[in-house]
Order: sequence, then structure tokens, then C-alpha cells
Amino acid sequence: MAQATKNAKPQNGISRRSFLGGSIATFATISLIPRHVLGGNGYVPPSDKLNIAAIGVGGKGRSDITSVSSENIVALCDVDDDKMADSLKRIKQEEKYQGLAEQMAKAPKYRDFRKMLETEKSIDAVTISTPDHTHAVAAIMAMRLGKHVFVQKPLTHSVKEARILRQVAKETGVVTQMGNQGHAEEGGRLVCEWIWDGAIGSVRQVYCWTNRPVWATGMDRPKEIPSVRPSLDWDLWLGPAPWRPYHPAYVPWSWRAWCDFGTGALGDMGAHIFDHAYWPLKLEYPIRVQASSTVFNNESWPVAETFHYDFPARGEMPPVRLTWMDGGLMPPRPAELEPGRQMGDTDGGVLFIGDKGLLMCGCYGRNPRLIPESKMAEYKRPAKSIPRSPGIHEEWIEAIKKGTKSTTDFEYSSKLVECMMLGNIAIRMTSKNRILEYDGEKGEITNLPEANEFLIREYRDGWSLA
Repeated sequence: MAQATKNAKPQNGISRRSFLGGSIATFATISLIPRHVLGGNGYVPPSDKLNIAAIGVGGKGRSDITSVSSENIVALCDVDDDKMADSLKRIKQEEKYQGLAEQMAKAPKYRDFRKMLETEKSIDAVTISTPDHTHAVAAIMAMRLGKHVFVQKPLTHSVKEARILRQVAKETGVVTQMGNQGHAEEGGRLVCEWIWDGAIGSVRQVYCWTNRPVWATGMDRPKEIPSVRPSLDWDLWLGPAPWRPYHPAYVPWSWRAWCDFGTGALGDMGAHIFDHAYWPLKLEYPIRVQASSTVFNNESWPVAETFHYDFPARGEMPPVRLTWMDGGLMPPRPAELEPGRQMGDTDGGVLFIGDKGLLMCGCYGRNPRLIPESKMAEYKRPAKSIPRSPGIHEEWIEAIKKGTKSTTDFEYSSKLVECMMLGNIAIRMTSKNRILEYDGEKGEITNLPEANEFLIREYRDGWSLA
């Protein structure tokens, strides 16, 4: 692998990328050509548009591309030619995306994102919509080349990857965003404002839960070795993960179940649910983590899990225990909740237990309500204090152009993901019958040294975070 080096940053001098936010600190106040000079109402001149490349174009990758279609799509990368062709076909079928389809048809296409990033010098920003195990290597290479990055949740596969991404983002000064769309929605902001307003008093306990996994999991490794589909580059799909033979049990759908590739139900939905406890309670690093689960074979994640995270006091906020539950497990139903009323929504939810009341929301922070509904009716809502978002992709693009920060940049999202990935280490350590004690400043598990080997795994030859 041709590695991008630490000094591979945008060069000094006024360039196109300087105008678009690549050299934020120096050029943030320089104006682009006014739109009224180049066109009528609604016209966006080419000089105002970012050149965006996509790493991963199938499934979520396709929706990420359509979500940034206001910009120029200049290069595409996917390890599966069939996925590339299918996304082009599906987008072409939608009338509103005809211009995007034309751009995608003309864009250079790659299987290896490393070759794309080294070859396509005009790229300003990159969306990364691959399985979890390749997020970090792609994001770090892009950032070291001065590209702004949008990375799908859960951002990384491991604790140390999250910490390294945070550091590289800080070093390079690029604009970053994790793709947890609920962080941009109204519900999450209301939860924060109500908690900070003291609507339910001090919170010492919070439950998060999800109906995931909705995929097969808890399996042993397949023994059959079928032929690899001609359209798929299996070696590139594996990327930094340990080598194993191809099997359709891994790709394209069920990779999330396997420990080498995905991060389980917690990784899948934590960024949408855990986030809405993490944000309003101003959490950072837990000091203790413990887990229990159905049978775990160290190959694929368990069918159902429970995690307990203990966080210390934060300013005026007292210590709090956050409990995560998945696989159909649910917290105790509050006596205050009206009979027949659903807890959260079909995907999951968050329940805050304060010393003056209860607050509950669904997945993505949606539909927050005080419990019981009579309390909600009595509550005088505070003025809105958090700026509203135009959308998770839109605010990333806006931040690049204005030289500002996005709301779930790597400074924030990496710490959220670090907490989530500590839970997956706790699952691996359940046989030790120990509660993990964590030093967040050092990024170390202090009472069980052998657990630290799971903070990051060794990459295959040819792959690194250098």
C-alpha cells in the first residue's frame, strides 16, 4: 500500500480548496464569486461546489451520495462492480437525480480507495460508507491528504481507531462528520434543552435499548469455501481484517454480525440511541464497564446483550449509570407510563430517570415526552438554545464552505464511539467475571491488562493507520 504521509497536507497559497474551506484558518473570510453575478435565483455556480468522492456506493453509500448531490460527484469507489452498477441504475431511475446520474456515469471508478485518493487530485471531500472495519484506514488516508471526511456510523471498529481519528482530524484541520442522522434532528435537541432546563431534575440512571440485531448472529464461522463472485474483489473487501475465505454469510448483508467486520447491535444503533443519552448528559469517558450476554463464541456477536456504563460526575451533574440493552431485552417498565403505551418506538429508545421525573424518547431522539403525559402538558418548555441543523450531510457541507464545525465531528463522535466499543471489549471479557475499569485520559483498561489487546487489532500486511 502506498501510504499517505503526515506531511501530505494542502499546500500554502490561494487555491480552489482554500476557497472551499481546505485552509480554514487562513481563508475563511474570503468570498467566492457572488451567485447573482453568474446566474439567477437558485443557481449555484461551479466555484461554490465541492468535488466529492464516494468510498462505498451501494446501500447506505448510495443514500450518502444522493444526500450530497448538491455538489460535484467526481469519483466513485466500490470493491463490488455489481453494487456500483446497481447504484448507478437505481439513481438513474429517479427523475430528480438525472443530473447526479450523469455525473456518476462520467466519474472515474475504482475498486481500491487508496488508488483513487492518490490519483484524483481534485477531490475536496470524501464520503465513507463501507463496513465498519475499513472506516478508519480510509478516513485517515483521506484526512492526511487534506480531504474533508463524512464517515458512516459507528465511525470505527475499535477504541484506538476512534482516538487516532480524533487526533488526525485535529492535526489536519479538515471538517469531519459522523453519519448519525438523528443528531441533526429536532428531537435530540429538545431532549438536551429539557434535561439542561431541569425538567426531570438530576439524572442518575438512563436506559438505552434497541430491537437489533435484525440479522442472523451468534453463528460459528462457515466451513464451506464457495467461489468468489467475479464482480467482487474479496481481498480489498477484507482490507485490514484478518484473512478468511469468502462466504456469502459475510457480504453483502450480514457482515455486521461478525466480530472481524462489524460491531454488532451496539455499533449499529448506538450512534442513533446511545448518542441521545450521551449528548444531553454531557458524558465523556466511563470509569467502569460491565457486560452480560447470550452465548458468545468470539466469531459473531451475541443474540442479546446488556451493558452497564458508570460515568463520574460532570460539573453540577451527578454520577450516572447508563444501561444498554439489545436483542429484544427491555428496561423495567415505569409505573408512571400509561397502560398500553409503547416504550420508545419500534427501533428502540432512551429512558431518563431523574429525581424529579422521567423523560423518554424513541430511536434517533424522536418524539421526546415527559412521563406521564400529564407532566408533559404541565411543562413550560424553555426557549430553544441549540442551533437547529439543516441535516447531517447539509451541515457538513456548510461547515466546509464556511470554515466552521459540524455538530458530530470527530472531536465529539470519536468519544461516543470509544464508549460504545468499550462495551464490545466487555463482552469479550465476560468469561473473566470482571468489571472493566477504564482510564479515559490514557485510553487504558487498568484492572485487566489482557483486555487492552482488544483496544485495536493488528492489521493485515499492506494496511495501516500510518
